[in-house]
Amino acid sequence: MTTLHLTNARLIDPEAGTVTPGSVTLAKGVIAAINGAKPKGAAEIDCGGHHLAPGIVDIGVKIGEPGERHRESFRSAGLAAAAGGVTTIIARPDTLPAIDTPETLEFVTRRAAEASPVRIRHMAALTKGREGREMTEIGFLLDAGAIAFTDAFAVTPDAKVLSRAFTYARALGALVIGHPQDPVLSKGAAATSGKFASLRGLPAVSPIAERMGLERDLALVEMTGVRYHADQITTAHSLPALRRARDAGLDVTAGTSIHHLTLNEIDLGDYRTFFKLTPPLRSEEDRLAMVEAVANGTIDCISSMHTPADEESKRLPFEEAAPGAVALETLLPAAMRLYHAGHLDLPALFRALSLNPARRLGLPQGRMALGAPADLVLFDPDAPFLLDRFKLQSKSKNTPFDGQRMEGKVLATFLNGTRVYSA
Repeated sequence: MTTLHLTNARLIDPEAGTVTPGSVTLAKGVIAAINGAKPKGAAEIDCGGHHLAPGIVDIGVKIGEPGERHRESFRSAGLAAAAGGVTTIIARPDTLPAIDTPETLEFVTRRAAEASPVRIRHMAALTKGREGREMTEIGFLLDAGAIAFTDAFAVTPDAKVLSRAFTYARALGALVIGHPQDPVLSKGAAATSGKFASLRGLPAVSPIAERMGLERDLALVEMTGVRYHADQITTAHSLPALRRARDAGLDVTAGTSIHHLTLNEIDLGDYRTFFKLTPPLRSEEDRLAMVEAVANGTIDCISSMHTPADEESKRLPFEEAAPGAVALETLLPAAMRLYHAGHLDLPALFRALSLNPARRLGLPQGRMALGAPADLVLFDPDAPFLLDRFKLQSKSKNTPFDGQRMEGKVLATFLNGTRVYSA
């Protein structure tokens, strides 16, 4: 590996909570020095006074392999991630077929390593076929490299099945990632209930459905002692339950999506299906509550919840269209909206984007420290641009930010000390 010496940078340290001018030396895949002299023979890169931060660790990315490669492949997802400053993708198991056996997991692990320019780790399904009837072979899947277990958006309605899976996961030290939502109340919903959804005539779900799903999961966590992460907390109704669980000493963390931090239900106004998400966009009051929850640490992680959908599945009436949005490339510029609005400073953002996800998953990434993996993103938080969805690296182009003015441009991405993207 070539030794790189990155100079004239503004270093973001999410652990120390600082932004300081300095330099970083990358050698043998790790951060070898901070503010040290240029090593003999090292290649020097002038960062032009721009910001250098730990690469993003993105929990909950949907990739189409196997079964839906036309929506997203490991190659296209990896290219999109590199262009967005995401150096570690944590892929969901909601594929066709689901990643629920060691053989399937070994196949996607091998394919990802061959095709993607960034690191991809895989979650495995918690129940076979994500059908909520029988738990998977958690031990064998752990041995095959599963980093966590989840049925993604397929909520298990049977608490007995879920409690058995939690108990088994607890015995093996496995992390379970849940999707807090009551499956009956939320079935068929395209919006959040309230005046706006009624005026638009959209099938809706109460925010209480999320709280009910979370309360059920947390009760089972209390009973079993399993390590648990809620993938998306999107409503203020859920926050008290989350705080109570932590006060009780439960091993519980939570995330939210960048879309629920930067968009609200009013964005559904013209029925544009790129704004149809799971869970649906919430009120402005809920959005601001989520931003505050990230700022005060109640919510630990921000993720893209990248969900590619082809044109045919989005060119339908709003309530029939597929939910989800691509976000690997837009995650960082969208997060800059929170920075420019004064809600979160850059170290706080990268705690939620990089440090906390890595810590929760037991990964060494996410730190600006000596000996840490040399996974870094160089970006300009102030660079303006108009987003053109057809210029995205993802195969699918379903972004709600299409045509919007954004700020924050990735200039370079480094993985294990090697540059994998350059603007």
